[in-house]
Amino acid sequence: MRKVSKERIFLSSPHMSGKEQAYIDEAFRTNWISPLGPHVTAFEQEVADLIGRKGGVALNSGTSALHLALKLVGVKPGDVVLCSSLTFIASANPICYLRAEPIFIDSEPRTWNMCPDALERALKECVLNDEKPKAIVVVNIYGQSADYDRIRAIADRYGVPIIEDAAESLGATYKNRPSGSFGDYSILSFNGNKMITTSGGGMLLGDDLEKLDKARFWSTQAREPVIHYEHKELGYNYRLSNLLAGVGRGQLEVLADRVEARRNVFRNYEKALGGIKGVAFMPEMKGTVSSRWLTVMLVDTRVQRVKITDIIQKLAQENIEARPAWKPLHLQPLFKGCRFYPHQPNQDVAETLYQHGICLPSGSNLTKEQQDRVIDQLTSILKR
Repeated sequence: MRKVSKERIFLSSPHMSGKEQAYIDEAFRTNWISPLGPHVTAFEQEVADLIGRKGGVALNSGTSALHLALKLVGVKPGDVVLCSSLTFIASANPICYLRAEPIFIDSEPRTWNMCPDALERALKECVLNDEKPKAIVVVNIYGQSADYDRIRAIADRYGVPIIEDAAESLGATYKNRPSGSFGDYSILSFNGNKMITTSGGGMLLGDDLEKLDKARFWSTQAREPVIHYEHKELGYNYRLSNLLAGVGRGQLEVLADRVEARRNVFRNYEKALGGIKGVAFMPEMKGTVSSRWLTVMLVDTRVQRVKITDIIQKLAQENIEARPAWKPLHLQPLFKGCRFYPHQPNQDVAETLYQHGICLPSGSNLTKEQQDRVIDQLTSILKR
């Protein structure tokens, strides 16, 4: 019998490569510690080149990047913005920062991302009501790209810009194009639990360098280029430090390895647990490669006769961190009363995924022994 260790197994912990230290040492040696410096400039260009965008703005969070992207497309108080519902709340909060109204769009079963049919119904009704949306925030959930061929065609038909929230999907591809390359603007997150990390940070990406310079201006308190402190616009303290950008540069060097490690974690779970009755895993749409940021398992509780919360609690008793799938934003108390467009009139895909989904430990630094521990516990909980 395998000896069980009670060491904590995290959902998705930071994974340092050792390459970061050289960049950090350089920042200390040159005293470039502030939110300006050569690592910031280099990190922006390296990420932009990787994604296939003309430029990027390194910021202190993905939320900040989304906030500035919404400002760049002209979102103002009273406007409406369409947003994926199955996502973390940070995808919608910046809409409210600008005092605009979020309208939530359901997922589709093939990708778990924004449903093109529901999106088109929402756009059609908004236009009929003379409230054309200012933007569509499309979230690539759990490392999987949305169906951008269909979503882009619909957005272009109505003349509405797309902001691609790729916070969870760095390293993924859709039809051989990198995640983050499909929106009019795209955003990334480098939070501690993401594909790569700067401890905390994010980036705004796009192809209009003049507009990106405007976002960079806003992110440094909108200080005018004069010798004294002059401010004509509202600004924000959003820039990433040179020190943390150095961490990001070291992390970027091992991104491909991190993606492959997480995909291998997914394959191990699917092989060990996929044959259990009532168990399924997040699909990977044909023509896409998911980064598998998190492995999400679906459990049909009618078949297994066990609650999702009970599974998570039993794992917690073994010092294993697991989480429910995202609670859809249209079900969050904060957004009570906001409009929601389901996949089909009587089919709420996002709510179903929330009711049956469990996010399993998925870090790229998860050892075989740790994953075996998770699998052993799940095998003991679930009925064959």
